Amino acid sequence: MSDLQKLTAELMQNDEFRKEYEALQPERDITMALVNVRKEAGLTQAELSKKTGISQADISRLENGSRNPSLALLNRIAKAVNATLKIEFVPNNKLQNKSI
Repeated sequence: MSDLQKLTAELMQNDEFRKEYEALQPERDITMALVNVRKEAGLTQAELSKKTGISQADISRLENGSRNPSLALLNRIAKAVNATLKIEFVPNNKLQNKSI
């Protein structure tokens, strides 16, 4: 376990920290999806920039989470990597598919 993982596990014991950390999960999911789809397409940030017309600096900001993407921007990236953008709502109720 890395030092960061140990620290995160320790901090997650604090209810206030855990709530804030969990609230940011959607943003972390988007940034990781952007990094992963770019890498799976075999593109550097500079190459993706050329294909999308989005500056390399903005792609970096999207990937590090300091800029929130619009749907139009996500669609441009999806087109550039020959993918379809899919957004879904996942129910929080974990018992939904279980019979009681």
